[in-house]
Amino acid sequence: MTRQQHFGWFLARGFGPHGWGHPYLDWNYRWTSPGLYQQSVRDLEQAGLDLLIIEDAPSLGSASTIDLRVRQAFGGPKHDPLLLAPYLFAATQHLGIVPTVNPAAYLPYTAARQFATLQHLSGHRLGLNVVTDTGSARHFGSAPVLAHDAAYDRAEEWLGGIRDLWRSWDDGALIADPTPTADRPQGRYADGTKLRALRHRGEYFEFDGPLNALPFTEGEPVIVSPGGSGRGLGFAGANSDVQLALAPLDAASIRNYRARIHAAALERGRNPADVTVLFAIQPVLVGSAEEADRLVAASANPDDATVLTIAERQSSDLETDLTSLDFDAPLDLGVFGDHVSRGSIARLVGSHDVETTPLRVLLASMARLGRLSDGSGFVGTASELADLIEDLGENADNDGVLFWGDLHPVTVHRMLDELVPILRRRGILRTEYNPGGLRANLRDF
Repeated sequence: MTRQQHFGWFLARGFGPHGWGHPYLDWNYRWTSPGLYQQSVRDLEQAGLDLLIIEDAPSLGSASTIDLRVRQAFGGPKHDPLLLAPYLFAATQHLGIVPTVNPAAYLPYTAARQFATLQHLSGHRLGLNVVTDTGSARHFGSAPVLAHDAAYDRAEEWLGGIRDLWRSWDDGALIADPTPTADRPQGRYADGTKLRALRHRGEYFEFDGPLNALPFTEGEPVIVSPGGSGRGLGFAGANSDVQLALAPLDAASIRNYRARIHAAALERGRNPADVTVLFAIQPVLVGSAEEADRLVAASANPDDATVLTIAERQSSDLETDLTSLDFDAPLDLGVFGDHVSRGSIARLVGSHDVETTPLRVLLASMARLGRLSDGSGFVGTASELADLIEDLGENADNDGVLFWGDLHPVTVHRMLDELVPILRRRGILRTEYNPGGLRANLRDF
């Protein structure tokens, strides 16, 4: 029996110069204005997607990579996705909006109050993509940069503190009854004896409660996390409602990844079913199998200019200038600092022997495309992509996928115009939403 799955969109380049470097820049959308994004999220909602996750990095990176990041607007500039969220909520009724937030950038009390406000304003459709980008730490104070696992420890304390603040209004604290009584002619709004004077004194944060914001009627904001390391998966198992997963899209890899998430959830006393695992995918959809074959063949031998472009983009993602290295020598992993994502390094290395494989080969491998039809890549027709998604749902119990790309209307329509009808005809994609906000829609099947 065909399984219905969850679908989302991962805005991979963040709230930045959409269209730059592409022919559709000449559509003349202004990336600094909300109209481009509002048009696209309406289309995502019409398509039946559950949520939009907006990547972010507050920093332009180290001095050695700033020019690489801004030269082609690959890693910056980026505006704050949290401030874009209200415009996207105003344009939609059901779609969940999930800006990326960094615990280093928000004190817990301020964060809890701002996020609570957006949760109410949106009809309980807010999500938070919690990242531990330690490279941005210098922008937020004089504390030393934390190592990879310690950054997760801080994030866990931060999120736990925020949840304590959200829950500092006990059941029955909010009354909101305007009915006059003999002793209260104006009714009663709240019972102050049921607000807890929270006092948090932790390793990384100190703050007091209770929170000056209303409790939630349809649940707290949905927590998303992207980490694929052992500590990152542990954080997801303990805290996350959605895991943004990166793994090969075959049944064995997906089952293995899901098993690790579920084990982490069980270890922290949670029901594994409470974590929705969504695997990111960046397909290249074309009109025919013949066209797909031509694209794959053309990518087989990338030229030097293509390899250099890949190096520049990877330098941005890895906050390490790969262009200054010897492309014909093996990559020394010691060039990467502790703040660099282990998952990003793993994507660069792939299945190669890093000790013997020249950097040029690693970069060229990232430029090569493969076919959906034979499992070697993600170039193919909408029907072939639907086949893959359906197979993963039936044979790997996959929860769903995240389409990876920018949020330009051209990109959205290229991805979804033919795919959505096929998925709906097969019963894989929802045709309507349920009341109750994002959390309810993630739990409705």
